[in-house]
Amino acid sequence: MKVSRFLLLSALVWMFSACSSTKFVPEGAYLLDDVHIYTNQKKVKPSALSLYLRQTPNAKWFSLIKTQLYIYNLSGRDSTKWMNKMLRRIGDAPVIYSDVETERSRVEITKAVQNMGYMSAQVDAVRNVKGKKLKLSYWVNTGNPYIVRTLHYDIQDEKIKEYLRRDSVATLLSEGMLFDVNVLDKERQRITDYLHRNGYYRFNKEFITYTADTVRGTYQADLTMHLSPFRLRADDEPRPHPQYTIGEVSFITDYDASSTPAVTETGDSIHYKGYPIYYNGKLFLRPKVLTDNLRITPGQLYAEQNVQRTYANFGRLPVLKYTSLRFAERQQGDSAKLDVDVLLTKNKHQGISLEVEGTNSAGDLGAAVSVSYQNRNVFKGSESFLLKLRGAYEAVSGFQSSIGQDNYTEIGAETSINFPRFMFPFLTNNFRQRIRATTEFGLQYSYQLRPEFSRIVTSASWSYRWGSQSRRSQHRVDLLDINYLYMPYIDPDFKAKYLDNDQNYILKYNYEDRFILRTGYSFTYNSAGYAPVNNATVGNTYTVRFNIESAGNLLYGISNLFATPKNSNGEYTFLNIPYAQYIKGDLDFAKNYVIDGRNSLAFHVGGGIAVPYGNASVVPFEKRYFSGGANSVRGWSVRSLGPGSFAGSGNFLDQSGDIKLDFSLEYRTRLFWKFRGAVFVDAGNIWTIRNYDSQPGGQFRLDTFYKQIAVAYGVGLRLDLDFFILRFDGGMKAINPVYDSGKERYPIFNPKFGRDFAFHFAVGYPF
Repeated sequence: MKVSRFLLLSALVWMFSACSSTKFVPEGAYLLDDVHIYTNQKKVKPSALSLYLRQTPNAKWFSLIKTQLYIYNLSGRDSTKWMNKMLRRIGDAPVIYSDVETERSRVEITKAVQNMGYMSAQVDAVRNVKGKKLKLSYWVNTGNPYIVRTLHYDIQDEKIKEYLRRDSVATLLSEGMLFDVNVLDKERQRITDYLHRNGYYRFNKEFITYTADTVRGTYQADLTMHLSPFRLRADDEPRPHPQYTIGEVSFITDYDASSTPAVTETGDSIHYKGYPIYYNGKLFLRPKVLTDNLRITPGQLYAEQNVQRTYANFGRLPVLKYTSLRFAERQQGDSAKLDVDVLLTKNKHQGISLEVEGTNSAGDLGAAVSVSYQNRNVFKGSESFLLKLRGAYEAVSGFQSSIGQDNYTEIGAETSINFPRFMFPFLTNNFRQRIRATTEFGLQYSYQLRPEFSRIVTSASWSYRWGSQSRRSQHRVDLLDINYLYMPYIDPDFKAKYLDNDQNYILKYNYEDRFILRTGYSFTYNSAGYAPVNNATVGNTYTVRFNIESAGNLLYGISNLFATPKNSNGEYTFLNIPYAQYIKGDLDFAKNYVIDGRNSLAFHVGGGIAVPYGNASVVPFEKRYFSGGANSVRGWSVRSLGPGSFAGSGNFLDQSGDIKLDFSLEYRTRLFWKFRGAVFVDAGNIWTIRNYDSQPGGQFRLDTFYKQIAVAYGVGLRLDLDFFILRFDGGMKAINPVYDSGKERYPIFNPKFGRDFAFHFAVGYPF
């Protein structure tokens, strides 16, 4: 085995050394091997200046190896052969050094530093040649920065001057500031946005200019901001900037930009609360739905934020495919008016979909199929109704049933109705408008038949969801979530062997009829918003997730209030069914650091705790924590790690806990085409709150838990298909908490592939 590894490593070293990185570099030319930027001012970061480089070296995988250049150089000289074509398509051609691009980069970097306020900055390009390779360095000497000595405003428009006076506390400009052109431009945009919120529909930042007079012999400048008067055309007479109020607002449904003539000419119309509504045939949305989602009010000043809120509100309605606002200017006396047409294009109201999926549960293969029906406009208010039927079959190994049932089958149905508004009594219209919540009611039924048992799970839910205007934060409130677990049949042999011997309380608890009545709240904040649909992050971003839920408190209070009798197990019941009682909280934080255009570093830490109390001594199976798998410690297969130092008994129910900790560090890189790579280190485990005989070593203790943290490392390959990501991860155990010491505890020093490796396939990033 060691000989084969040595031979493979030797072959790889020979391959990469044999294909010289300068193989395709012409005579008299140089391979651009490396580029660095150095500055003499700590405030001027080289990373910020790298954006202005016009020529960069060949990309490196994991910032270490120019793999794609080597792949390109594996190709032969004959470009007509298919193998050479493929290698060149996958690889990257060598970057040949260019004097022209170097000078362009030097000039661009110089301008960028000067714009930061260092007007006398100089940049030198230094070349270091070795053989046919060239290393390039840009040395930035910033010089002394220029400071704004005095600040003046030249604003003749009295109304705008008053607006800016009221908003002066938010200005980015001040005497003594660095003469930074970027800050000056940000102030132009800030003022423009502010005026857009106060009726100035036609205003743009080009109306704002600056002049700066430098003081001879010093590094100081006198800065003046100018506001140009309004001109619609170059030859118009200058005049004050017009401030617009909203005029007439109309709704045009069934809008189609390609249709001729327009709906307003051929369709029907009604008036609702003073708003004209034009439509063809039948109006597919109730008039109140249209006006409730409108944030533009006739007679009020034009405000850009109200335009965006109107777009957001109508964008939430699944019955609509597109929404557009069309503005028309008109003069009414001395007032400037904006008439608005709200153009609505409807979506398909109904649809049927079919899904087929493969399943793999601990090596048992199966398949599932589901059929869904959706109606996006049940009551003409864009209410979305969903009905889904599901069936699944899976071969089950390792257990023979006494009734001849040797496989797993499942039949299920779920239905939900979603209202795009906050449905709750006694709420004011102002509150409903400020929090554009979605209300959802759902019902689910599932019948599961396995060799060892049959189970029926029914549930009903009532929840709310809403997000912020920036789409960065999301809230969910589960006002009511009812679950009923019924076990009509348990195989006698399985019952006698595992449930009746009182050796595994957790297992027995989760094979009994159970009623769960819970409420919960979850919050998610993503600093980048939710635009990236494939989980790929842009820039330095972070995500925070928080969840808390509780169950059984209301029922427990009622049971105590009326002194209802307990069952033989010492539990209160509801309709003769024992109910669960617990509280559970989770907190996760993930951050992504961008190193360069091809590489990033992602970090994740998370934890959770679930505490049973009152009417329960165990948290229900569905609410317990598991460790190992594609989104946890990837050196272990799913649900095979912990709790604590417990080695497992072959039953995944035993490998569950009440406390969970997870840490991950992942270096991500872009490979070629749509492939991405990663190397990672994971750490974590689960623990129980109480000491259970069936889980020896699983209880959380402050003096031992840190010794029971498992560690894994590995590599991953991802296929980024834009709309989703396929992920393949291979993890190896590094520290195994099952063992106290020796080689078995530290497999990182003595790895065995068959013992320590776990492969994972998943969709999306792990965090």
